[in-house]
Amino acid sequence: LSRCKTERCMESLIAVFQKYAGKDGNSSTISKGEFLSFMHTELAAFTKNQKDPGVLDRMMKKLELNSDALLDFQEFLNLIGGLAVACHDSFMKSAQPQKRM
Repeated sequence: LSRCKTERCMESLIAVFQKYAGKDGNSSTISKGEFLSFMHTELAAFTKNQKDPGVLDRMMKKLELNSDALLDFQEFLNLIGGLAVACHDSFMKSAQPQKRM
């Protein structure tokens, strides 16, 4: 059976989470070091375009809702969802015809 595009996307997200989770010991969470590795590898363009060096630290703090300094899969999905919304918004703004004055 071939999977639909959405199923393949979900499998990819799980695979990416599993690729980074556990390098520091716990395979069900991503530590700060694993998060930084993920961001610099998988989201390199986003990371390089940040002018504020503290943005990744603030992102990690905002994402890990239970204050354990680790991201579980749900918190990881919150990151992916937030970035997807920002990309979608940016795409929609650029796709709108420019108004002439």
